[in-house]
Amino acid sequence: MQGVLTGFAVIAVVIAVGYVLGLRGHLGPQGREVLTRLAFHVASPALLFTTLATADLSVVFSSRLLVTALSTVAVAGAFVAVGVVRRWGVGRTTIGALCSGYVNSGNLGIPIAVYVLGDASLVAPVLLFQLVLVTPVAVTILDLSGGGAKGPLWRRLLTPLRNPIALGSLAGVAVAATGLRVPAPVMDPLTLIGNMSVPAVLLAFGISLCGSTMPMRGADREPVLLAVALKAFGQPAVAWALASGVFGLRGAQLLDVVVTSALPAAQNLYTYASTYEVGERLARDAILVSTVVSVPVLVAVAAVLG
Repeated sequence: MQGVLTGFAVIAVVIAVGYVLGLRGHLGPQGREVLTRLAFHVASPALLFTTLATADLSVVFSSRLLVTALSTVAVAGAFVAVGVVRRWGVGRTTIGALCSGYVNSGNLGIPIAVYVLGDASLVAPVLLFQLVLVTPVAVTILDLSGGGAKGPLWRRLLTPLRNPIALGSLAGVAVAATGLRVPAPVMDPLTLIGNMSVPAVLLAFGISLCGSTMPMRGADREPVLLAVALKAFGQPAVAWALASGVFGLRGAQLLDVVVTSALPAAQNLYTYASTYEVGERLARDAILVSTVVSVPVLVAVAAVLG
C-alpha cells in the first residue's frame, strides 16, 4: 500500500524535524507557542478560506457526506456520553470528541486519496464537513467554556464571528456560495500564508514531544484509549455499516468512505487544545497513537475492500 506508507512518511519526517528543533532549542523556549499561534490565528484561517472559496459546495448533498457526518456524530457522541459520566469537563471532553471523529483529511487524507483511491477530490466531502461545520462548532464550544467566555448573551452568541478559524471557514463558504472570484493579488498572498499551516502544526507537534512521557499514562490514559479506539476502529466500522447497509454503497464508493473514516486524528486538533490550554496531553497522545494504529487499519481496509 504505497499510498498509505507515503502519506505517513511525509508526516513523520516533518514531525521528526520539529522534534529535533525542540531537542536542540533552535526556536527558543517559546517556539512551540509561536508556531501554534501562527497556525491558529494566521495560517489556518488563510488555508481554510482559500480551500473553501474555490470548493464545489455540491458535495454537501452527496451520500458520502451523510456517511461521514453520521459516523462522526456517532463516535463523538459516544465519547461525550462517557465524558459526561466520568466528569471530564466540557473543554477536555470536546477535545476528546474531536480526536474520536475528526480525521486527518488534509495533509494525510489527500496523498492517501491520490495513491489509494486514485482521486484527491474524494476527500472533499469530509474536508468540507469538518471545515464548515465541525470546526466552527467545536471552537465555539471551547470559547464559551473558557474563562474569557463571560458577558452578555448576545456577545456569547457572536463568538464564532470573533474566532479566526471560524471566520476563515465561513468567509470561504460565503465566497463559494455566491460565486465571487477573488482577485489574484488577494488570493495569492493568502494562499502563500495558508501553505504555512500544515508545516507549522506538524513542527509544533514534534516540538511538543520533546521531554514528554510515554503516551497513555497518567490521568489521560482512559480518555486517550477511548478516543483512539473510537477513531481507529469505531468510526470506520460505523462508516462501513452505514455505507453498505443504509446507503447501499459498493465497490469504489464503499472503499472511499471507509478509508477516509479510518484516517487518524488530525494534527491541527493539538493546535486547538494548545490554544485553549485544555486537553493538550490528551490531544497529543490521541493523535500520536491513532496515527500509528491507523497504518495497519488502513492497509487492512484497502486489502479487503480494494
